[in-house]
Amino acid sequence: MGKRKVVNESGIDGAFAHIPQRDEILGISERLLGYDRILVRCQDGATRLCRIRGKMKRKVWIRPNDIVLVSPWDFQSDTRGDIVWRYKGNEADWLKSSGYLKM
Repeated sequence: MGKRKVVNESGIDGAFAHIPQRDEILGISERLLGYDRILVRCQDGATRLCRIRGKMKRKVWIRPNDIVLVSPWDFQSDTRGDIVWRYKGNEADWLKSSGYLKM
């Protein structure tokens, strides 16, 4: 059988995208601060200093203006958080068309 070849990302539906849960917020990465720290502007209006989870650290590269899923910390929830997921282009388009992303 082999793998299915994907010519472009528009042919893939966004049903596989990670949808924000109760305690997660969508955001846009603004600035890379070095090592695993990124400044993220979240949908709730707060700008959080976020770190990349260890599971993602060397596997997923985050650039400025990428749409990410942020999990705020239990303490300092309005200023700090963890990046849980980075959305690809087709997933970001699906989030916008579905109404999850309002930025």
